[in-house]
Amino acid sequence: MYALTLTAELNGVTNLRPKDTADSPFWYTFTVQCTSCRETHGNPISVSRFESNELSGSRGEANFVWKCKNCKRESSCSIKTTPKAYEQNEPPKQQPIIEFDCRGMEFTSFSPEGEWLVDGLESNTKFEGIDSLTEGEWYDYDEKAGDEVSIKDLKWDIKRA
Repeated sequence: MYALTLTAELNGVTNLRPKDTADSPFWYTFTVQCTSCRETHGNPISVSRFESNELSGSRGEANFVWKCKNCKRESSCSIKTTPKAYEQNEPPKQQPIIEFDCRGMEFTSFSPEGEWLVDGLESNTKFEGIDSLTEGEWYDYDEKAGDEVSIKDLKWDIKRA
């Protein structure tokens, strides 16, 4: 089991989370490495909790199935939890976002590509369409609160759970 964790400085906002619904699935993008031969997949891979793939030679399914080009071993990944919102803390603290069960592969890095959502801390204003987290920061203005809001200093980590 692996947990994708986040540490971030949220100013004026809370509940940072991916937009991840059946109508609009979030694709979690990772660099992966085969645990058998240690070969790193040449391209980033994307996993959705709403996609299911059959495992060869089994009746089981996983959200992502990969066959290593180097050692030919089949690996899989299943998302085990729904995404949890990252809540504003002073000082920022590391919090798990989502958990994965990986068999035969491990994640080496994460890219926050896709749409993210946050809520105004005091105003409850809904901010949608945040897609610039790959740049490491986001700024906006909360009309109800009359103040600037931001997400800064994002630190993603993949921990063994």
